[in-house]
Amino acid sequence: MILITGANGVVGRQVISQLLQDGTAVTAVTRSPVEGAVSGDLFHPHWIETALEGVDAIQISPRATGPGLGDLLKLAVKQGVRRAVLLSATTVQYPAGEARFAAQFKLAEDLVTSSGLEWTVLRLADFDANALAWAPQIKAGDVVRGAYGRAATSPIHETDIAAVAVQALRTTAHAGKVYTLTGPQSLDQFEKVRLLGAALGRSLSFQELPPEQVRQGMLAQGLPEEVPARLLGSLADYASQPGPTTATVEELLGRPALTFADWAHDNARAFGG
Repeated sequence: MILITGANGVVGRQVISQLLQDGTAVTAVTRSPVEGAVSGDLFHPHWIETALEGVDAIQISPRATGPGLGDLLKLAVKQGVRRAVLLSATTVQYPAGEARFAAQFKLAEDLVTSSGLEWTVLRLADFDANALAWAPQIKAGDVVRGAYGRAATSPIHETDIAAVAVQALRTTAHAGKVYTLTGPQSLDQFEKVRLLGAALGRSLSFQELPPEQVRQGMLAQGLPEEVPARLLGSLADYASQPGPTTATVEELLGRPALTFADWAHDNARAFGG
């Protein structure tokens, strides 16, 4: 049995799908009630102790577990869980954005690696799926507006993240390893929008706006301060120094990593295609 925290997230859903395709038993944990899942607040995780019975491995999303991660790991050890796979971030090794956000991931890494469980840490680049934030603009017109158009990362497809995570959850081959996972190609925001347009058969463009205008617009939508702080801080740094690009996905999976163009084709419907 494998337990997935953050099961409703982009990566969690894909990991569950791949595990179930292989016939692996899964316990999905969500904060909000979802059919077929165990629901509860992992910031205060003691309620989950019985759900950990018979679990061999656990996938950890720090945003799902928050300050409850240490207690969750202690419960996992108590219940005989053997392995933990942590979804971390490339910013732990390659700083970008406000230091407080990378520090949260580093703390999660320290807790997992000192837990007594076999562990694997996946430091993840920008997700391809973050482009879904542009969907309302693309449905409404041909211009995507945002800050720092030249900010460049090597975004990664959630299918590839999940495929690596599934390997680490199911076997001991990746125990004690820290992997930096990125997509195969560094792209700035102008290029991402162009590739989305190609997938949709449309000519799309990116219009750069002042960062403060973007921040105020996000706050006006009711988003918490942390959201624009995370986004704009990282973009500002990636505009001057692109994020890392690694070949780790291909090395681990034995096939080329999926591209942003692949992701755009797979998700064209979300943009009105």
